[in-house]
Amino acid sequence: SDAICNLVICNDSSLRSQPIIFNPDFFVEKLRHEKPEVFTELVVSNITRLIDLPGTELAQLMGDEDPKLPGANSTASGFFRSLMSLKRKEKGVVFGSPLTEEGIAQVSQLIEYLHKNLRAEGLFRVPGNSIRQQMLKDALNSGTDIDLDSGEFHSNDVATLLKMFLGELPEPLLTHKHFHAHLKIADLMLFDEKGNKTSTPDKERQIEALQLLFLILPAPNRSLLKLLLDLLYQTAKKQDKNKMSAHNLALMFAPHILWPRNVTANDLQENITKLNNGVTFMIKHSQKLFKAPAYIRECARLHYLGSRAHTSKDDLDLLTSPGSKELQPLKSQKRGRLDSCHQEETQQRTEAALRELFRHVHNMPDSAKKKKLIRQFNKHPSALTPGSEVATPPAPRRTRSRSFSGLIKRKVLGTPVIVERKSRDTTPEPKRASKENIHLLQKCGSPAHTSQAKLKSLEGRKEDSCRRMRAHLLSKDSSSL
Repeated sequence: SDAICNLVICNDSSLRSQPIIFNPDFFVEKLRHEKPEVFTELVVSNITRLIDLPGTELAQLMGDEDPKLPGANSTASGFFRSLMSLKRKEKGVVFGSPLTEEGIAQVSQLIEYLHKNLRAEGLFRVPGNSIRQQMLKDALNSGTDIDLDSGEFHSNDVATLLKMFLGELPEPLLTHKHFHAHLKIADLMLFDEKGNKTSTPDKERQIEALQLLFLILPAPNRSLLKLLLDLLYQTAKKQDKNKMSAHNLALMFAPHILWPRNVTANDLQENITKLNNGVTFMIKHSQKLFKAPAYIRECARLHYLGSRAHTSKDDLDLLTSPGSKELQPLKSQKRGRLDSCHQEETQQRTEAALRELFRHVHNMPDSAKKKKLIRQFNKHPSALTPGSEVATPPAPRRTRSRSFSGLIKRKVLGTPVIVERKSRDTTPEPKRASKENIHLLQKCGSPAHTSQAKLKSLEGRKEDSCRRMRAHLLSKDSSSL
């Protein structure tokens, strides 16, 4: 697959050796590049579902307002920021310049080299040689080829230069617009049974929020962030050799990738711990953060393919009709409105569940409870779909004789009359055959023979019943006389 990606994406032979950042979420990337406004609104709508962003912070995240950062109102910081902007104009094409894909291609050489030398103790903490670092920096700015495997440079030189590159970017890697959102993500905690907020981080929601937030990063920032977090993740896995845990690495890189530019520790105050812990969390879970959530992938796919099957998140109605060409913005959709496709699927699932329930009731042993359940089903014939496989006719009710002779029979004869009534009222089912009927068929040899035998036995029982009743009446008459 990597070979195919290189062949399709990169046609320039000079760039084929560079790493290719390939996102498997094809439709997500397609929607991001072709309709960035629709894509941003879709993602931000889901971000606001997870974290609470007031109007000002939401406008900053959307880029409608300039971000208000800690220490931005001080005169000293404003002067320092203007001074740094003047210095950046004198920088080369890589260091101190806004992040571009060309700059990432140069810096990726440092990352690739460090992947091969992760066992150096104190990596990213121990500074390298300043002379060698300056030589390497000039080479990267000029765009000349560098052979880092020649042994001329040490891994600490390369690691320090990588931090220097991130620190000289005009804004942090995660951008100023996202600063307040990352503070809110650090506050996502679990709730107890009573609904009270606990001190335990809600990791699932934090991962989902970071996935969404990374989706709206500029493409160069997102590419370099993935390369960097992969490197730090692999470095932390070898902490038994290099003595650099995920938390130690976060302390080294949080000021470069998350802290606002030109601020001091006093400006951040209590937020320093949140920011450092946030970077630690990113390093530990870096392998999950660059995958779009399932509902975003599905919405992007449906936008281009127009499939009717969909997976929604909570009560968000994100889909339009299959023939529409554009995904309507979420702001214009009402929360209480259900999609017709969703109603169809719900109806199908309900009917399937009812069929399964009726089949279960039908297979229950004969009892009063089963008869009651069947009567309830018969009261609602619409509960069963026309294509139902199981269809049982309602059992016929027994008609009770209210005549005087019938009363005498019940009082005097009891059980024989009940047997007679059962045999008279019960009609054999045309399709189903009980075990007794099968046994009689096998014994007598034909259905005609079986019916004749039943008639004879019924006639004999009737004669015996009449004979007993006459004898009983005669005995009563004689005793009364």
